[in-house]
Amino acid sequence: MSIQAVIPLFDRFTALDGIGPYEVLQRIPAIDVTFVGHETGEVRSENGFLGVTRDATFEDVPRPDVIVFPGGVGTRALVDDERVLDWLRAAHETTRFTTSVCTGSIVLGAAGLLDGLTATTHWGAYSALEATGATPTPQRVVEHLDERIITAAGVSSGIDMALRLVEILFDRVAAEACQLMIEYDPQPPFDAGAVDKVGESVMERVIEYAQHRQ
Repeated sequence: MSIQAVIPLFDRFTALDGIGPYEVLQRIPAIDVTFVGHETGEVRSENGFLGVTRDATFEDVPRPDVIVFPGGVGTRALVDDERVLDWLRAAHETTRFTTSVCTGSIVLGAAGLLDGLTATTHWGAYSALEATGATPTPQRVVEHLDERIITAAGVSSGIDMALRLVEILFDRVAAEACQLMIEYDPQPPFDAGAVDKVGESVMERVIEYAQHRQ
């Protein structure tokens, strides 16, 4: 029996938020991954450099088994998009897991799926997440298995979340097999992956770069 996983894509999404989990999930023969959106066809990432094709609309896949909602600058418009929010609410009723990466959790929160729950997102978006009724936490992956909700922090953490999701859906060996297939063995040359690990000069550069993406 196959598992239908969907990854919503929208204008100005963050590429790795969706592609990272995709690379993990698509390694499992029993998982079919479909990119969905407001309409079929190409949509571009937040800087416009990368285009990815959506093969179905939200309405084409009303009852997916798994949702992985990525983040990006484009999520800001989705918090008031009733078409997306209604689809999320209805689909979540029957999903095995509804998940998010980065600011995708803000969309889940806007749909009311995170009310009263701890959740995570990119460190720069905690206030936006809190405004949806969730309690932000800096954990890399936050699980509420009884509610079938998993949220991941910024960008690269979506890979961690997807590996954990494979373990839950199948077993640890399956997750470790996926990890080996994508050769996910992080050994970064720098230790600057969290706010409390960097100094003022790094934060100033982050702000400078981020301003060019608004």
